[in-house]
Amino acid sequence: MKRIRLSKKRRESTEGSSRITNETVAEHRERVLAGGRRFKYPVQYAKHRLVINTIVISIFAIIFALILIWWQLYQAQNTSSFFYRITRVVPLPVASVQEHAVPYSDYLSGFRSQEHYLQNKEGVNLYSKENKKQLEWIKRQSLNDAIADAYAAKIASDKKIKVTSKQVDDAILRQRKAKDGLTSKESYDAIVLDHFNWTPEEAREVTERKLLRQEVAYVIDDIASQLKELVQQKIATETDFDKLAATVNPVEGVKIEAGMTPLVPQNNQDGGLAEAATKLSIGQVSAAFRSTIGDGYYFVKPLQKDSKRVSYAYLKIPLTVFQKKLEKVKTDKQISEFISIPEVRTPTN
Repeated sequence: MKRIRLSKKRRESTEGSSRITNETVAEHRERVLAGGRRFKYPVQYAKHRLVINTIVISIFAIIFALILIWWQLYQAQNTSSFFYRITRVVPLPVASVQEHAVPYSDYLSGFRSQEHYLQNKEGVNLYSKENKKQLEWIKRQSLNDAIADAYAAKIASDKKIKVTSKQVDDAILRQRKAKDGLTSKESYDAIVLDHFNWTPEEAREVTERKLLRQEVAYVIDDIASQLKELVQQKIATETDFDKLAATVNPVEGVKIEAGMTPLVPQNNQDGGLAEAATKLSIGQVSAAFRSTIGDGYYFVKPLQKDSKRVSYAYLKIPLTVFQKKLEKVKTDKQISEFISIPEVRTPTN
């Protein structure tokens, strides 16, 4: 009986303590909340840890990707389409000229076009052991070309020289002209892609860079401008181009050149010389004009022509200043290359 009474007292005590009164409501609420915290805090901790882990993994993934890209481009010199597309999206430099970046994409664009043509049109395996020197020569020429374009872009920026969209359109239109007429845009784009592996957008970019380099070469060449003025003064009284060339003294070692051609098509791809001669009468001398290939100023005089062909004499005033300036920049070690390509003078098999 005594044990039963003790059990009853305990039960009554427990029941009494579980009752919620005004005095115990705060204590009861805290007890309920404490029970819930056991489930809430571990979830918050897990989310916090998950975010930290995600950030850490992402940082390591980005670092790994950057190291991989750096290794493939600057050490392995990977020229695949994948890494070429990366350089078109990310403005990575392949070199610098007077602290002006040379875009890696420009170098790869030039190299890949030559690689594509030689391997797909000429059947040359550039990656064979016997063609190693030729491969190095193509890489060197492509890098030199990209550096020259970048140097021209720097000068153009300093001197506010620009190429208009119309100039680019006109240049592409000239490229579309063939012996049998004007090639359609679709056919032209297909030919460029097939021969040079350039999309229409890439071909336009290349054309714009070359036009800008030409424009810079003309603007900064004071020697050619001086020779042009001398020829214009003498040509009024002397129309024999050979004699005229002999009477004009060289300026800083640069002299004018005289020559003549046999009968060639009126739309001959010669920098616009045949086209200019076609518009003149026999023996008439043209005014000075710029070659469309950017190699200098010309005077032309038609010697013979028929309905489809023309023969002409010409005077050429070459452009030399841009190349001399570029060579001086190289001599002064103001060019830094970020990939290692040996100097190869001529391609050998």
